Amino acid sequence: MIHSSAAALSLLAALPTASAQAAPVLLHASGPFEITIIPAGTPEKEGRTATARMALDKRYAGELAASGEGTMLTAVSDVKGSAAYVAIERVSGTLAGRTGSFVLQHAGTMRGGTSQATITIVPDSGTGELSGISGSLALSVVDGKHFYALEYTLDN
Repeated sequence: MIHSSAAALSLLAALPTASAQAAPVLLHASGPFEITIIPAGTPEKEGRTATARMALDKRYAGELAASGEGTMLTAVSDVKGSAAYVAIERVSGTLAGRTGSFVLQHAGTMRGGTSQATITIVPDSGTGELSGISGSLALSVVDGKHFYALEYTLDN
């Protein structure tokens, strides 16, 4: 009897409790965007690299109907195709019918013309109906047009 009770307790311990929350559902949004990059001051060159500060102005369309405003810092080497950037961008508008804002953190590099970027939603930056948003954004350029692909979860 004691042996079967221990087995039953082990089985019960392995079951999720009523208060356990299911994993958040990964949602997707995509569409085109337009971007304007405005130099904010004169680039500074030292050695082989020029650094500069830029203002970002974006207009997202599709499932994310929003504007994005931010600041970008760049470093461009005198070796063609080698550069890096970091940026912070506040996105305000509507995502899948929910209104609010969130902040994106950008970090990208380019070497030999091949680029990679990591764009992450800043934790706890969501406001309004986008409070609790987390995820990441990917950018692509096809035939000179810009597109975004947003993967995200919402706590609420």
